[in-house]
Amino acid sequence: MTAILEAAERTLSRDPAATMEQIAEAAGVARTTVHRRFATREALIDALAVWATQRFAAAVDAAHPDTAPPLVALYQTTANVLGVKAGWGFAMSQASSANPEVARLHSEVRDTCERLFRRAREAGVMRADVDIPWTRRVYYALIHQAAQNTDGMDADALATLVVDTLLRGAGTPHPDRL
Repeated sequence: MTAILEAAERTLSRDPAATMEQIAEAAGVARTTVHRRFATREALIDALAVWATQRFAAAVDAAHPDTAPPLVALYQTTANVLGVKAGWGFAMSQASSANPEVARLHSEVRDTCERLFRRAREAGVMRADVDIPWTRRVYYALIHQAAQNTDGMDADALATLVVDTLLRGAGTPHPDRL
């Protein structure tokens, strides 16, 4: 099944209208094999989205966001998530909150992210007055943009850019002196 899902990601990333037959060919299996596992193209895409979301959640967990020093955890989480988004972009774009498993995983990731940001605030990595839900949404937007516009950078360089932008923004060190 993994080979089919990986082939589906590769194929659908290149051509979102690709057929089950094209996906089967890319996986090196017969079309009937794909149909035995997935009754419809929609079922395959749904399974692909769940699988990618599971990988996304595992990437967050692998960064030890609840135990690693907050700045280390923030950077590692960012790098891990960018790696998943780069490799599973089509599937991640299909991950609908209408699917209960996807919704559950995204909720867990959101809660983990907010715990990490609270830890970062308590450690002095973020300002004491930072609005955690707002900052999380900005962080998600930065990750999304980085994943969409890599400009040839690897996940580590992109993670550095995202974390630096999140923590330092684009302002001057002393905007009150302008």
